[in-house]
Amino acid sequence: MRRLRYALLLILALPAALALPTAAAEEALEIRITIRNHRFEPAKIDVPEGRALKLVVTNADNTPEEFESIGLRIERVIPGGQSAEFSVRPLRKNRNYKFFGEFHESTAQGVIVAE
Repeated sequence: MRRLRYALLLILALPAALALPTAAAEEALEIRITIRNHRFEPAKIDVPEGRALKLVVTNADNTPEEFESIGLRIERVIPGGQSAEFSVRPLRKNRNYKFFGEFHESTAQGVIVAE
């Protein structure tokens, strides 16, 4: 009876034990973007497909900018001199995810490319 109990505990604990390395491997990749002179630096960012991202957007300008991306489902005004963080789901391979500054859309353009 005791062996049966240990076997059941092992069977129940195995999926949780196998998930530990996976959770550590899937830690979000941090990407930093700066808004300077109403432009994004960098304007093009290559990321691995299937990996969650943590975007940190810093507005180095004195004026606010609205960071927006339809594909990433992000829209937020970032006051001048401040930063905002966004959690982004794992992205699909061979896709371009455009982002822009809505207040200066003619110059504030960028793209994240999942490879």
